[in-house]
Amino acid sequence: MNEPIFFDSWAGLARTVVVGIAAYGLLIAMLRASGKRTLSKMNAFDFVVTVALGSTLATVLLNRSVPLAEGVAALALLICLQYAITWLAVRVPAVQALVKSEPTLLLHDGCFLDQALKRQRVTRDEVLAALRQSGMDDPAGARSVVLETDGSLSVIPR
Repeated sequence: MNEPIFFDSWAGLARTVVVGIAAYGLLIAMLRASGKRTLSKMNAFDFVVTVALGSTLATVLLNRSVPLAEGVAALALLICLQYAITWLAVRVPAVQALVKSEPTLLLHDGCFLDQALKRQRVTRDEVLAALRQSGMDDPAGARSVVLETDGSLSVIPR
């Protein structure tokens, strides 16, 4: 129970800095090699991969029992799996259906679609906020509001 709170040792601090620089540099190189899609906000799957990459990097930085090579292997594995899944999703409709959700119409011709709102767990207030952000103060001014696959709300004016 005598673990230090503010400072442990210079060696631990130096390890964090050295491993942090190396892991961060290697992560950037791997992300550049894997393409823009790896860190996109296209759907929930991409978001989960982004969070997993961040969590893995943090573990490599702060957990002394994880060597840099194992951490980099974990980062590479996540990036390769994400690349493979997205490659398959572009080519195999069944994989795309598994990984990517469909946009959902929440408001049409000024009328709220209550079943869709409930199913997607979106409130009328959230739709109204999206309308205001688009410069509309009345739902009747919108042809539709769509919940996109990345969780954003798109407003299509009349």
